Amino acid sequence: MASEKSLMRKSHFMGTKIRNLRKRNHLTMEDLSARCVRIDPELAPSVSYLSMIERGKRVPGSAMLAVIAKVFEKSPDWFLDDVPEEEDITPDKGRRGGINGMALEPSFLFSRDILQIAIPEMLSQTGVSGRQFAQLLIRAHQEHHQNHFPDLERAADEVGGKNLHLTAEDLLAIAKRLGMKVRFFSEGAAPAVDENGIPQRQLVTSYFEPPASIFINNLLKTQPERLKYDLAVHIGHCVLHNKDGLNRVLTVGDGMGAPEPASSTVNAQDMLGAWRDFESSFFAGALLCPKVPFRQLLERNGYEIGTHAKIGVSASVAMRRMTVVSPYPHWHYFDAYAPGKLKAVYRGNGIPLPWGNMRQVPDPCQHWAVFRMLSEPSDGSSAQISILDVDGSPRIYCCESVKVDDLAGNHHVLCAGIDLNPAIEAQGTDALSLAEELKHQCVSAGGQGPIPAPIRRQLMSIARILNINWVERGIDKGARLICSRGAACPRQPACYPGSCQGR
Repeated sequence: MASEKSLMRKSHFMGTKIRNLRKRNHLTMEDLSARCVRIDPELAPSVSYLSMIERGKRVPGSAMLAVIAKVFEKSPDWFLDDVPEEEDITPDKGRRGGINGMALEPSFLFSRDILQIAIPEMLSQTGVSGRQFAQLLIRAHQEHHQNHFPDLERAADEVGGKNLHLTAEDLLAIAKRLGMKVRFFSEGAAPAVDENGIPQRQLVTSYFEPPASIFINNLLKTQPERLKYDLAVHIGHCVLHNKDGLNRVLTVGDGMGAPEPASSTVNAQDMLGAWRDFESSFFAGALLCPKVPFRQLLERNGYEIGTHAKIGVSASVAMRRMTVVSPYPHWHYFDAYAPGKLKAVYRGNGIPLPWGNMRQVPDPCQHWAVFRMLSEPSDGSSAQISILDVDGSPRIYCCESVKVDDLAGNHHVLCAGIDLNPAIEAQGTDALSLAEELKHQCVSAGGQGPIPAPIRRQLMSIARILNINWVERGIDKGARLICSRGAACPRQPACYPGSCQGR
């Protein structure tokens, strides 16, 4: 470690290096200061002092520099002038999203008038219902905006005052303040089927009745996490949509009676209702898990899924909010029901899915953690490192999954995960080469196996920089090949006869 005098002489570019590293890792100065506090509260720089360091107005002592260096898994000497800064570490000012679309050429075929004629015919021919199409549009909108909706966040903050510990009583008081009356009813779960004709049990948990009445199922009195969520959704409907009566009934199980028949019409009310459902649900998450305090809580707890219990919200709400509040933007989230239905999907980097909620496929990949857990008993940590080809190139993912039961008694699996390739690139490493090497190791091992020591060290460093505990657990358990369809299985031998092998 350089002496204090040597550090002063070699510190001219230190602030620039710290700033570039911080921005490359999507951290605010508040985030970096908080990370330093976790390492050493006595030596951690304050936000204001960190600002002066980055602007070259202050030079940290060797001990403080060591704390900052530990956050980024760098040697303190790396920040000094005689160690050149890699070009790859400069901040990436390009587009943050990873979603690819299709070229809309010739553009006249994609005019509003032509699409209004073509879309209903497409839905009729494919058997896709208007409700399913609305959900697909909303998911595309989420992914295009990386699940960030500042206007909904602000509306929730104004109502809840950024209180991370709202109780059911607090939410009842907010509803009353907004002029809404809350009543309770009794109704048990009933048999139903989903869009694919799969039997489930459905339970109506709450509904809104104009002009200002919220009806809550008595069963929610024993489930405060769900009670808080339902109240938050209806409060969002009141705040955002002026109680217009379009809000759907809230249910668990997602059975909606018989599968919808194919139709050549798209009901505008259904489309508007689906969008307002999404807005109200997003508002509810922002109200129960306000962005800044929830992000700070997750940072202190290494993004553990169990953190949801500390503030009395469901794992589903907490995991969906992780995709929004984390400084790392490359997240995904799935909510899967057996035998293979994705009830909720958010693909931050455009992951090709093995299943969906519109049709069953004949060759789904069984090695995705979210689907494997539907049929296998849990064995503690469910973290998984996966390698998946996307657009012909391998990417490394890590996810944490948890199996839960909804109020109607249906088993389902929640999964939150991240794309590790951007994090690897942010540290100046060639992510594609690393992923190719790891894929080759897995293919050689029959599809899964331990991660080789050199790759393991690099990934462990990434995990610590990201401050996500379950990434480290996933690395400890090895890596597994997954695919979007059995026809593209990279395993040798392949999981399905006739699959392409070793691409």
